[in-house]
Amino acid sequence: MWDERFEGILRPYLPFLSPDEPLAADAGLRELGLDSLAMVELLAALESAYDVKFTDDALTLETFETPGVLWGTLSGVLARSA
Repeated sequence: MWDERFEGILRPYLPFLSPDEPLAADAGLRELGLDSLAMVELLAALESAYDVKFTDDALTLETFETPGVLWGTLSGVLARSA
């Protein structure tokens, strides 16, 4: 799964997810309230927190489909920058 920092950054961008509700890896981020503006803000927050830069090929709607896909993409970016 992902680290606590990732979930801590992601949760504020999901207004339809209650604070006590677990975040499933296959949850639809758009169904949880992530809109296009929030995607851009989330991307910037993740890049800043993890000190990485997402490549253009990672900037797709599919990347922001579920927490699991987003974490997988971020993990790939982290591995390439190590």
